[in-house]
Amino acid sequence: MAQILIVTESPEETPRTIVYRERIAPSDFDSAHFTGQLAERVGWAVYDADRLEHSGENADPGRAAGASREPVAG
Repeated sequence: MAQILIVTESPEETPRTIVYRERIAPSDFDSAHFTGQLAERVGWAVYDADRLEHSGENADPGRAAGASREPVAG
């Protein structure tokens, strides 16, 4: 199964942080609801990764991108 990874870019001496990881199947894209929710989750992860890159913080491995946000009902 394929997966989407969002990782921080970092200098050589700093390990990269996986901000978001999700396994997906081609059949997932048959649902417009799924694709909309996926785009939202990826957007949160990109925002979180960018924030981490510019702040120099280490990510909390227990906090997935968007974990503190409620998904949009639809």
